[in-house]
Amino acid sequence: MAEAKVLGIGGLFIRSADPARMAAWYRDHLGIAATESGQPTPSGEWVWMQNAGPTVFAGFKADSDYWQGDRQVMLNLRVEGLEAILTRLAAAGIEHSHRESMDGVGDFARIEDCDGNPIELWEPA
Repeated sequence: MAEAKVLGIGGLFIRSADPARMAAWYRDHLGIAATESGQPTPSGEWVWMQNAGPTVFAGFKADSDYWQGDRQVMLNLRVEGLEAILTRLAAAGIEHSHRESMDGVGDFARIEDCDGNPIELWEPA
């Protein structure tokens, strides 16, 4: 009999006053097949097929200042071509902050989605 184990993250669910707007923001600006609960994307997709790779699942102290204190969660997205993504986002009026480079880990930049949720863009080393 096969070992029972968790295989990966199966979904990310975010509350929003306007879930259709939020889903469109993630589709338009980050290319993620985000949906409003119970609805496919305009092109009929129900899931986002991502590239395999490392996922960090980490707890932070309640008083951490790594991201806004009024937010319980920060989404970290693995990217390729961080500078080009930041240029494209800036052209759409989405500014970045918290630039950081960690030896052997990669480069990071922080943005916020249309509801102010923090998103860390990570280009692995």
